Amino acid sequence: MSLDPIYYAISWILLRWHSFWDAIGIPEDRVIGTNWAWILAIFCLVVTLRVILFPVFVKQIKSQRAMQALQPKVKALQEKHKGDRETLQKEMMELYRTEKANPLMGCLPMFLQIPVFFGLFHVLQHLDPNISDANKQLYGWPLDQFNSAAHAHLFNAPISAKFGSSAAELSVLGADGTTVKVVAGILVLVMMATTFLTQRQMILKTGWAEDPQQLMIQRLMLYGIPFSLLISGALFPIGVVIYWVTNNLFTLAQQQWVLRKFPPPQMANKGGSAGRVAPGTKVSGGKNPVQPARTGGLFGRKNTPEPASPVVDTKALGPKPGAKPVNPKKGARPANKPKG
Repeated sequence: MSLDPIYYAISWILLRWHSFWDAIGIPEDRVIGTNWAWILAIFCLVVTLRVILFPVFVKQIKSQRAMQALQPKVKALQEKHKGDRETLQKEMMELYRTEKANPLMGCLPMFLQIPVFFGLFHVLQHLDPNISDANKQLYGWPLDQFNSAAHAHLFNAPISAKFGSSAAELSVLGADGTTVKVVAGILVLVMMATTFLTQRQMILKTGWAEDPQQLMIQRLMLYGIPFSLLISGALFPIGVVIYWVTNNLFTLAQQQWVLRKFPPPQMANKGGSAGRVAPGTKVSGGKNPVQPARTGGLFGRKNTPEPASPVVDTKALGPKPGAKPVNPKKGARPANKPKG
């Protein structure tokens, strides 16, 4: 499948934003070693794409909430059909259909952004000042804007250069290797940090999974993906890293807004039904697929008072008002008093 339509779409948005910033007076020349019109164009490209995908993101959040609410029923089906995978799959699909929950919707925004990311990667890789004029005009690029973008810099580092660029590639761009590595290295570290924070923000709000496989996936996404960027980030052009960092910052702000607008069950129903556990539902130690609202006690569960030991009612055992005192039998001798 050809990605040419994506290349054209990304190029068109990028060029329109560059023309806008140029028209309002952002200088074409470098200021503080940076061609700000192109940096702002990449920033606005992220904003444009995220605004387009925002309705899909809201559907993703709603789908995640629906899936969280269904976890007790899913758990019950797993217990009921343990060992019968075929029946379990049928029952779960029927459950999702009746409750109008779509497990795939949770991953849809990410899948939609993957071709956009590769498209931007290709477009920025294409910004080679030494290619022919015919190739420069691919994907709708005017010749003058292509030459301008091919020589755009961020703090004296070309946006088409990479941390791992060879000496030959840097000489073609007229770039200093140390400057490129410093700028690219800092951006890669920021990219790793913001990627970690976006994953951490969502996990802390929705809770750690109880299922070992889901828990492993959560940990992989939280720690594995940011760590993998330490290696793969060296292969990304600086312009792509700028896109990634901007995208992460936008995601952090967007998730914060959405989590307030569509809070997870344990936040939306604090003190209400979300804090209750359905009869017969097995609740284990500290981690649940959907963590209940914190209504007191450890892990959000109400503290169950310890069974009290029986207390002797001293009032009942004591003499009633007005009753004569009960004395020992007359003539009885104390046990320790010898006979006279």
